[in-house]
Amino acid sequence: MFYTEARLRAPLADYDQGLVWVTLLLLGVGLVMVYSSSIAIAEGSRFSGYQPTYYLLRHGLFVAVSIAAAVAVFQVPLRLWQQAAPLLFLFCGALLVLVLFPGIGREVNGSQRWISLHFATLQPSELMKLAVVLYAADYTVRKAAHMDSLRKGFLPMFVVMLVVGWLLLREPDFGAFVVITVIAMGILFLGGMNWRLFAGLFMLLLAGFVLLIVTSPYRLQRIVGFMDPWADAYGRGYQLSHALIAFGRGEWLGVGLGASVEKLFYLPEAHTDFLLAVIAEELGFLGVAAIIAGFAWIVMRAFVIGRRATSLERYYPALVAQGMGLWIGVQAIINIGVNTGMLPTKGLTLPLVSFGGTALVSICCAIAILLRVDWENRQLMRGFTV
Repeated sequence: MFYTEARLRAPLADYDQGLVWVTLLLLGVGLVMVYSSSIAIAEGSRFSGYQPTYYLLRHGLFVAVSIAAAVAVFQVPLRLWQQAAPLLFLFCGALLVLVLFPGIGREVNGSQRWISLHFATLQPSELMKLAVVLYAADYTVRKAAHMDSLRKGFLPMFVVMLVVGWLLLREPDFGAFVVITVIAMGILFLGGMNWRLFAGLFMLLLAGFVLLIVTSPYRLQRIVGFMDPWADAYGRGYQLSHALIAFGRGEWLGVGLGASVEKLFYLPEAHTDFLLAVIAEELGFLGVAAIIAGFAWIVMRAFVIGRRATSLERYYPALVAQGMGLWIGVQAIINIGVNTGMLPTKGLTLPLVSFGGTALVSICCAIAILLRVDWENRQLMRGFTV
């Protein structure tokens, strides 16, 4: 695409203001709703010292750290991210290995996904999502001439992702495995992989996911509970049944901020994985629709920014931008699907909204890199170098 001189001289903002404001609004809604959903848990927990503001203060700190990290990440040019992508990927892979060692990895609810830093916990799988976007985009650009080849184009990436998937399933973290697989496959497809090859590999992956489910008793139980949560509402269908009750109570406008009943020790993980159910109960259908609209806007802007980068022949930044959109969109869809009973229960947070440390930092850094791609696009459209 060629830009006319008049278009180059047209006034442009320095950054995508709409993207920034939607991100900040989601962070703000998350802060309010984490507080609302966690008051009862914090007051009744010895772990939090019976302080009702325990999770609010921690999440507020996470938000502040995430914004500071995003500002720092925004300063880094995309060419440096491309150079560092393989090393960053190896570093995150090493963390995935490290978390499996007893005494280093912290086990919660049967999963060993966290590394204790004493003052906080680090979740390597969240950092790996960011690293996979940067690495897969770099790999696709370097292998652009071989995207039609199974042996030269796909197999090297497949072997690498197989190792990452094996490490994630050892934790186990099936949700992160699904998201990372979708990111890698999506970037390869956007980068020019032959559609017939992609369709065949997609069917193989689907068969692999089914095999992983049917050979794992606890995953199979989740599928059974998802199919009919009311059949065992006090057992495997407990979380989903109470999430659906929360959605039913919220109706169109909700029962009012702070008035949720399900968050009062009925709905497990109310401030993390099932925060959307509390939002539905307190703010109703309109509140949930606003959240979905926010994510739709971010994903749309990611692909628009990526397309603009492609028109400027900036193929690595384009794939990075679209990869960020895939990541945020897929994770949001999975979390929304789990909360509404459209997908089996998985331990994935709602990006930018749910309580969390590493997840929040990673997503904010992803938004910052997306904004950097857009900023560099605008500089080039003005005739400047980046």
